[in-house]
Amino acid sequence: MLDKFNTFINKDLVIEPKHFGTLNGLLFAVKDVFDIEGNTSSAGNPDWLRTHQRAETNASVIDQLLHEGAKLTGTTITDELMYSLHGENVHYGTPINPNAPQSIPGGSSSGSAVAVAAGLVDFAIGTDTGGSVRVPSAYCGNFGIRPTHNTVSIDGVIPLASSFDTVGWMTRDTETLLRVGQVLLKKLKSHTSKRFKGFLFAEDAWSLADKDSKKILHNFIFKLENQVDASHWLHISEEGLSKWVNTFRVLQGYEIWKAHGEWVQNEKPAFGPGIAERFQMASMITEEENTQQLLVRNKIRQYMEELLGEDKLLIIPTVPGRAPYLQLPSDIVNQIRADTLKLSCIAGLAGLPQVTIPLKDEKEKPIGLSFIAGRNQDLRLLKWVSELNTL
Repeated sequence: MLDKFNTFINKDLVIEPKHFGTLNGLLFAVKDVFDIEGNTSSAGNPDWLRTHQRAETNASVIDQLLHEGAKLTGTTITDELMYSLHGENVHYGTPINPNAPQSIPGGSSSGSAVAVAAGLVDFAIGTDTGGSVRVPSAYCGNFGIRPTHNTVSIDGVIPLASSFDTVGWMTRDTETLLRVGQVLLKKLKSHTSKRFKGFLFAEDAWSLADKDSKKILHNFIFKLENQVDASHWLHISEEGLSKWVNTFRVLQGYEIWKAHGEWVQNEKPAFGPGIAERFQMASMITEEENTQQLLVRNKIRQYMEELLGEDKLLIIPTVPGRAPYLQLPSDIVNQIRADTLKLSCIAGLAGLPQVTIPLKDEKEKPIGLSFIAGRNQDLRLLKWVSELNTL
């Protein structure tokens, strides 16, 4: 397989389907953090690759897809230890964004997003802890989903922060997005015949979108509003999304250090820009800080579940705007990351399903629009998104 987009860690790793099923004929790639029998995942870092053993079995999600007729065709580049949203990897290179070649692909599921956007596979699997499926999907022009936390098995997946980690997927069309969901979300009750009755728009989230993106996204949602009984604008966070991001960072960082701190201290791995600093920050979070923020998260989850219930959708920009240019100064990169996390932490803290869909600006560059539904409403949300094509 030709890899002119620098997408794959191992483009020659191919596994044929195990059975005929609902995904017959579809090709998929996986982020290089999933166990594949006989393969060692790199997690985006050569020192991780050097210090870990080959997997003895496949990750559960891979077996599910193979049993339904899909064919695995390659493992894809990820940001180091999945601890970034940018998509630039100093060790293995940066996958080229097919729809914006001068811009970043987004991370940490960068290779998976590019593989889909470039048409190399029909769908790709990634992980999403803080936005790592949603962000690259938005930047590369894909459909993507972060499912309700704990609905898709993470067995055989390198962890980042277990109370946030999810397995998500990306496609170029809503039909495939739904078909994969029907395989990976089998244990959920679908209720796909029920319609969503209300739209909610988070003013504090929309304030983060740049002017051009906001105009294009607003033009699209204006066409949607006749589908529901009511729509309402509100501030999603009375204390401010910066406070929500702080809760997310503390909880995520504490769990990351619990998962990987010993390895970092023992192996002293070579990390690229930003990654070492994040691990250093994570190492300093105390148990008391973690306990305090757990209480805050519980309140956020309860609030969001009551707000959305089973029949409302929260509509927000997936990211602040189009994909940023490559190799920007670190201060700009950090500001973009901070604003992006304010958007992605909403579903992350609440553990709720979020689907991002691709729109285009006046220069044909991708912009992402997101829909967040109530807990376990994943299949219903996917079905609803699949019907957007009829608008």
